[in-house]
Amino acid sequence: MNNLSDYVIPFIVLCIVLYGIKKKVNVYDTFVEGSKESFDMTLKIFPSLLAMVVGVNIFLKSGVLDFIFSYLKPIFNIINVQVEILPMAIMRPISGSAALAILNDIFLNYGPDSLIGKISSIIQGSTDTTFYVLTLYFGSIGIKKIKYAMWAGLFCDLVGIIGAIIIGNMLF
Repeated sequence: MNNLSDYVIPFIVLCIVLYGIKKKVNVYDTFVEGSKESFDMTLKIFPSLLAMVVGVNIFLKSGVLDFIFSYLKPIFNIINVQVEILPMAIMRPISGSAALAILNDIFLNYGPDSLIGKISSIIQGSTDTTFYVLTLYFGSIGIKKIKYAMWAGLFCDLVGIIGAIIIGNMLF
């Protein structure tokens, strides 16, 4: 059973090739044509992806997060919410890899079974990388007016974060 996964993808590729032969499609030429289209798509996506990566790195290295936390910490203490989840809540809509690094750091410092670890895990699962999605997907097809999609995505992230805090505190 452990080796089953080694055969699944080659089996799927074989099925696709056999289906193409059955339908009398030149499988190789179709594959090459698809490769050319994917190369063009990669060239379209690259500038948006590069701009997003540079923007996230500037945001992370600038110290803006520490500045934001210094103002939000007293508010979170008043409403009895764990301040340690703030980096996760702020970074998740911006960068998935940064959020995973923060989640890993939370696991190392507090443990995955701690309240902070569980709430951070819920945040990871119930929110999305809104700015990544907007930058990559909207940018790749040339959509410039993203205002309403951005606000809808950020609102959904906020609902996910608030829900994670409430449900995490209720269940754990």
